Amino acid sequence: MISPSEHRELARWAAACALPAFEAEHPDDPRPRAAIAAARAWANGAITVQAAREIAFLAHAAARESTGPAADAAARAAGHAAATAHLATHAPHAADYAARAASDAADERCWQRSAIGAELHAAVSRQSQRELDRQPA
Repeated sequence: MISPSEHRELARWAAACALPAFEAEHPDDPRPRAAIAAARAWANGAITVQAAREIAFLAHAAARESTGPAADAAARAAGHAAATAHLATHAPHAADYAARAASDAADERCWQRSAIGAELHAAVSRQSQRELDRQPA
């Protein structure tokens, strides 16, 4: 299990992953920006998990309304960043969608790996494996 401080750091990392994708694809839609802000606010103790989740749903609505795959991925990256407040296992999804939205996915992945750090990467990997182990066969 990850610690509360690791969970909050994952939310910050997920928001950092989502931000460039959002800025490139959704500069005029406030919903993905609000989701990124919500991830950061939750990580800083300023909003509740429920508030972050509600904002995450709005970013996913923006994804459904988007006009192309990069815009869809950027909004989903933001939504998963905010949803990390609910479950830490949303953080890797934010990173995945941010890479899909990036013009250079390899560069994005390189930055993501450097930004997360080895300890936090190991913690989220363990958490993700626990979630997979709970899935019915």
